[in-house]
Amino acid sequence: MKATQLTIQQIQRAIRKVADKFQPTDDPVLTDIHLQVKPESGELLAYDDEMNELTRIVVDQWLEPTEEDLYDAAAVAIKQSINGLRDLVEGMSILHPFSFVMMGEDGETMSDIYVVDDETLILDSELLKGLDQELDDFLKDLMAD
Repeated sequence: MKATQLTIQQIQRAIRKVADKFQPTDDPVLTDIHLQVKPESGELLAYDDEMNELTRIVVDQWLEPTEEDLYDAAAVAIKQSINGLRDLVEGMSILHPFSFVMMGEDGETMSDIYVVDDETLILDSELLKGLDQELDDFLKDLMAD
């Protein structure tokens, strides 16, 4: 399921609401942002580390998911949305490093969606697809010479 422009806008609106709670002029806090997708209601919820709800929205496209990979599709859409608001997200008054973390329905951490850190580069799994085969081919060619 590819995210529609409306879906990206809805997610970005939620990210802006979260950012409003962590204004750059505020004292920095130590927290991660936990995101939870509720397939039955199409909701995206955001929490801090103490599980205080920061915001919730309904993503129209998620109301009737047609694919079983809703969580994967949601993670991709959220990453895309955050990338579009990178300056806003990185300017929030949260101590670095911090993460946007995807939670499952029972609250367990499923994955880091986006990591904000001044010194670390996190590579997306999409970027790494096929890397093993490319390295194997490279080493095979190198050894043949």
